[in-house]
Amino acid sequence: MIIGFIGFGKVSKNLLNLIRSDDISFVTSLEGRSDKTIENIKQCDIEILDTFKSVAKKSDILISANSPKNALNVAKEYGKYAEGIYLDLNNISPDTTLEISRHVNNLVDGAIIGKIDSENPSIYVSGEMANELLFLNEFIETKKISDKIGDVAILKLIRSCYTKTLSALLIESFELAESHGLENEFFEIMALTEGEEFKDKSLSRINNTLSASKRKSEELEEIINYFDKNELIMVKAALEKLNR
Repeated sequence: MIIGFIGFGKVSKNLLNLIRSDDISFVTSLEGRSDKTIENIKQCDIEILDTFKSVAKKSDILISANSPKNALNVAKEYGKYAEGIYLDLNNISPDTTLEISRHVNNLVDGAIIGKIDSENPSIYVSGEMANELLFLNEFIETKKISDKIGDVAILKLIRSCYTKTLSALLIESFELAESHGLENEFFEIMALTEGEEFKDKSLSRINNTLSASKRKSEELEEIINYFDKNELIMVKAALEKLNR
């Protein structure tokens, strides 16, 4: 079996490390990649093809893991060449997922749940071809939600609604504590109710949010656009905070 990657950030790199089998090989391309991404790819055990068109044609499973704004364009450009399963792992709205399904055969709507580069993430999938990916349970916990494209996308948005809004609030609370020289005491009193790991998890969440603020802002915009009939006061405030 051949698994191809379009996009080679933390998601692709970690999947490459987790899915280890003599029966599975991996392919990608350096086409249009940044110097940093090219360096990451060259450090991995993966076959490098000339173009992403070749990657799409050669793959039994083609994984798209890009930014939300690039997901549809990638599907339009390369999805038509994919004869196997097209697994979209981008944090996109259900509307975008359904639009992708018009350009791609054998689409599976997917999501990485948990820290992207952790040793034990989970993959949630939906779509008629989702059963074909359950073999991944040998390497990563993989759960099928339904046969309906878009169900995982909705769950992703609702989860992001909570996690990214919480991250913005956490940053603001930490800034307040820091401005009064009470950051250590802040973590200490929070740990009394939130658990001993609160400080480490919070600092990790803060650093991750700040280092990927542009991508997380894009994801919040997807939430606001899709759930436009809902109030979403906190989500809009979180987006404003990240944009600052």
